[in-house]
Amino acid sequence: MANWLENTTVVITGASGGLGKGIAMKLIQKFNCTVIGIARNEEKMLNVVKELGEKADKFSYQLFDVSKEENWEKFAEYLQENNISPDVLINNAGILPKFNRFGNYAVDYIKSAMDINFYSAVYSMHHLMPIILKSKKAAIINISSSAALCTLAGTSVYSASKAALKSLTEAVREEYRGECYTAIVCPGFTKTDIFSSQGKNAGFSNKAIEAVSSSCEGMVNKIVCGIASKRELMVFGIDSKLMNIGNRIAGVKTSMISSKIMKAAKVALFEDIFKK
Repeated sequence: MANWLENTTVVITGASGGLGKGIAMKLIQKFNCTVIGIARNEEKMLNVVKELGEKADKFSYQLFDVSKEENWEKFAEYLQENNISPDVLINNAGILPKFNRFGNYAVDYIKSAMDINFYSAVYSMHHLMPIILKSKKAAIINISSSAALCTLAGTSVYSASKAALKSLTEAVREEYRGECYTAIVCPGFTKTDIFSSQGKNAGFSNKAIEAVSSSCEGMVNKIVCGIASKRELMVFGIDSKLMNIGNRIAGVKTSMISSKIMKAAKVALFEDIFKK
């Protein structure tokens, strides 16, 4: 039986690497989707085209900063001027601020993280929904994080941005139920280049982190299968599932226990969080 995703036109942000690239390629290879990728690095985008081989014609890209609303206005105009009617929007672009205490973050740094992780989705949805809602296969999928399910020490800014995205998606899901399939994805630790912002602490050398981290390919497969099945909430990864359950049962204690584990682990990734 044909899946609803077959031959749809998909717009996906953060498509130059990590989960975004993986999802874009999987949608093309498995469901023959036409994908418009959004990112800023053209070299990486050209690599995606190269890796797609014979199916490269199913992928095109636009280069712009997703955190600027005017870029989404121009992109919506571009779609209309070229009679391109996307069915699906996947907001995947995001950054992971360095694990740190809240007081150590500059306000401009916090704003930048919110702009990319939250407001980019606000802008894309605001400007593309009028176009997408015309489709009989209208869909919006926002990639949030396990950090939206249970906040850990050192993730105040990241968790706030991803929790805001989760809440926005849940409201839109009900407001447009029956008109648009709307879903939120909360992946746990995944081996992608999102950890590059952690500098020298970006590796997965610690056994505890390695044990709960999902491979990028494995996470991509789960997300695409979830979208194909029209799941509305996707919690993927051992750590994400544990955080979700723990927060529902005893949120405060779960955060406290997590902090103790992070301290005891003595991982460079977390070394700045508990410094006084």
